[in-house]
Amino acid sequence: MPTKQKVKVYSTPTCVYCQKTKAFLKENNIEYADINVAENEEAREEMIQKTGQMGVPVIQIGDTLIVGFDKEALKKALNLK
Repeated sequence: MPTKQKVKVYSTPTCVYCQKTKAFLKENNIEYADINVAENEEAREEMIQKTGQMGVPVIQIGDTLIVGFDKEALKKALNLK
């Protein structure tokens, strides 16, 4: 059964891997908050503080942080088969 943890995706509109991440979440019926760090400076600072990086996407699932589109890490964190 998929996780009910809160999912956040820190992304930018032009990022291909951000789009792939969001498509993967939609395919698996995972609700998420999409945070555009290109426009939201506060969120960008929050993301950098959490990960020490400026790369997107950063996916936060509960306390788990995943940097980049990593399908296997996403499946594991979301309890997907």
